[in-house]
This record gives sequence, C-alpha cells and structure tokens, in this order.
Amino acid sequence: MGLMDRIRGEFIDIVEWTDDSRDTIVWRFPRYENEIKMGAKLIVRESQVAVFVNEGQIADVFTPGTYTLETQNLPLLATLKGWKYGFHSPFKAEVYFVTTRQFTDMKWGTQNPVIVRDAEFGMVRLRAFGAFAARVVDPAALLRELAGTDPQFRTEEVQEYLRQLIVGRLSNALATAGVPMLDLATRQDEIGARLAGVLTEELASVGIAVPKFIIENISLPPEVEAAIDTRSRMGIAGNLDQYTQFQAANAIGDAARNPGGGAGEGLGLGLGMAMGQRMAAGLAPQQAPAPVPAPAPAAGPPPLPQQEQWFIGVGGAQQGPYDSAALAGLVGAGTLNRTTLVWQNGMSGWLPAEQVPEVNRLFGSVPPPLPPQA
Repeated sequence: MGLMDRIRGEFIDIVEWTDDSRDTIVWRFPRYENEIKMGAKLIVRESQVAVFVNEGQIADVFTPGTYTLETQNLPLLATLKGWKYGFHSPFKAEVYFVTTRQFTDMKWGTQNPVIVRDAEFGMVRLRAFGAFAARVVDPAALLRELAGTDPQFRTEEVQEYLRQLIVGRLSNALATAGVPMLDLATRQDEIGARLAGVLTEELASVGIAVPKFIIENISLPPEVEAAIDTRSRMGIAGNLDQYTQFQAANAIGDAARNPGGGAGEGLGLGLGMAMGQRMAAGLAPQQAPAPVPAPAPAAGPPPLPQQEQWFIGVGGAQQGPYDSAALAGLVGAGTLNRTTLVWQNGMSGWLPAEQVPEVNRLFGSVPPPLPPQA
C-alpha cells in the first residue's frame, strides 16, 4: 500500500463489505498494516459474518448487526493483546467477511462411469450429472481448513474439491439405495436428499453444508438402453392374437369408409378373412402338436375333406392362403379378376385365374372387361 492508503486508513472508521460478485465466499477487509482504530464501526449485513484474526489466531466472530469496536466487544482479542485498561490506540487484526448465503450455481457430473450392481441387469455402468447448493455454516472452520489467508476466496477454488467428493460418495449411495435400475428416475429426489445429508456430514470439518442436492439425469450405457427398448416393444405388442384382431378390425373399418360403397365393404370383409387365415397359418407351426386321440371303439363318419389353399398375386405381392369361400369374397370385392395370377399346391407355376377351372367358375356371371373402344 502507498502513502494515500496509509492516510486513508487513519480516517476510515467503518469496516464493512458489500459484495458485488456472485462467487466470493471469503473477503479480507483491506487496511494499512491491518491497523483498525479503536471505536471503529463494524457493519455486518445479513448473509455475512465477520471473523477477526489476530496473529494467525481467530479472536472473535460477529454475526449480522452493527458494532463499535471496543475492548469490551472484543474480550478475547483484548486478552490476547494485553489491553486491560481500554486505551484508544489502534490494534492490529485481520477482518475476514464470510458469506453465509447459499451458492446455488454449483454443478457436478461423473467424468468416468460409476459401476453399480443391479439385481436385474447385473453390473451396470452409470453416468450422472446435476447441481447442488452449498453454504458456509462454520466460518472459523472454513478459514482454518480451506481459505487460510486468501484475500478473496471464490467458489471456483472449492468447487472441484466438492465435485470429487460428490462423485466418490455417489456410487456408494446408488449401491446402498436398493433401487432397481428401471426405478432410478422415480427415486432421484430421494437419493439426492440422502446424498445431501451424507455430504453435509462429510464437510462439517471444513464448515460447509450441502442443503440441496439435485440429480438431473442418470444415463445408462447404449447396450442397456437398447435392451430396455426391446423389452418395451415386446410389452407393447402384448398378446399376439389380440394384436392381430385389432389390426384386422382397423383394416375393415378403413375399407368400409372407402367411397366405393359395396365394393369397400366386400374388400374389408375379404381382408379381414384373409388376415385371420394368414395369421392362423403363420401361428400353426409355432403351436404345440395336439395329442393324437385314441381310436373310437365304434365306427364314425370319416373326417371332413381339407379345404383348398389358394394364393393370389396382387400388385406384385403374394397374398393368401385363401379357401374357396374367401376367393369368392375377393371376386365379389373386385380384388380377384380373371387376369389375376393364382397358385395352389400341385401347380407347376402361376396362371391367370381364367385358365384355372376351379377358380374360373367363381366368376359366374361376372362379365369380362370391355374391349378397347375405337
């Protein structure tokens, strides 16, 4: 400090601090050679405390209020200095203002994955991030353990230490929470509150508390997320028979709304029958074989003949199988005409419907298409 600072120190009788930053935790009051006049006014605002340090030893701590600095207000400092008679010479002491408000802009995140054990997925790597609030609850401990003689102690100087402490406690909190992996999203508040208590207890020795701890997101590895997506799709499909009936009902409803009227109704009916038969045929190989019944002692009627199974080609795509009744419905709907390709087991290849006698007779009185007009 220069000559002007020394002269200014002789006249300044007010010791105070108005914080114009958002990240300062501790600020040391600047005085020439740390000389504070006897009788000076000390103003401590809300969310502040003032700590007097004499020769490296904490003398007194002042909470919010206005004080006149006399020996009766500084009994410990007076004892240390040997001022038993209250003379009015300046005394040397450092004054540190400590902010006690909450710092809410503290962020945290896991730089490396945290490995936890889950009952359903086994060993899982997790990443997480969020925010937390910190505040000073013991200014003397903070000065002794962290700030020291730093004239301006900021949050950036302690944030990395807090982040490392959080990550170190996160894995234990997740492992002992007993929460299944799929339920972590619904229990984040509970885990955050537990971590806030653990961190506050851990930081008590340095005078810091964590009143609020927020987990914004817990992310799983891509392969675990893919497995969850697969299981979700299976759950959405549910019962395959019900899903097929639902799809067929939608197809029939769409065809009924077709402006073609009766043709639309016939098409809807044909599609509904076709889908039912197709799904039945597709599911038949997956069903367990039915037990062979024991032969009846008395003679009975012979088994019914097996229905013919036909396939048709529409728009370059194969459809079927259909029985004769279903083919008749497709003829009535206009989906199957004389030029439509058809095939059944035993045929060497696809043929137009009019060249297959079994199918050609279904057209009955349906007229052929008109010849080209001149």
